[in-house]
Amino acid sequence: MLRLGTGLAFLVLIAAVTIQVVGRTFAGSPVWTEELTRFALLYLAGFGTALALFSGDLVNVDLLSENLPGRYPWLMRLLSAALVLAFCALLIGPAWRFTRIGAMQTSPALALPMNYVHGSVLVLLAMLGLAALLRLVGMVTGASDGRPENPLGGIE
Repeated sequence: MLRLGTGLAFLVLIAAVTIQVVGRTFAGSPVWTEELTRFALLYLAGFGTALALFSGDLVNVDLLSENLPGRYPWLMRLLSAALVLAFCALLIGPAWRFTRIGAMQTSPALALPMNYVHGSVLVLLAMLGLAALLRLVGMVTGASDGRPENPLGGIE
């Protein structure tokens, strides 16, 4: 689901920017492409951040934690996931209210209800919280040690 959401947001972003560049080159650029690009970037961040946390590719400063003795590195990764989950849980309510406020407004160019745009914050928190919860469960059950899936961060 995270990969699909990230891919779709990236596809919309690429299409909107392509239309904008081609439009500027050969004719007038449609006004709505800039707005759609911003909205796609918000959803790309919402899904992509959670995907990066889930896969272990999210930026991680582990110079200190991974050099500690015994189970301390594992405990620090567990604490980190727990803090991310707590932070997301704390902000879900305000994000929901922010999303509902958007229903009273529309975007200028696309005339899209802004709750779809404001909802990107809710998506980010919900997906990031889900990824943190899955990481916690995996670590507690022993299915994962909380380390990145690919220690090279996706670079082969």
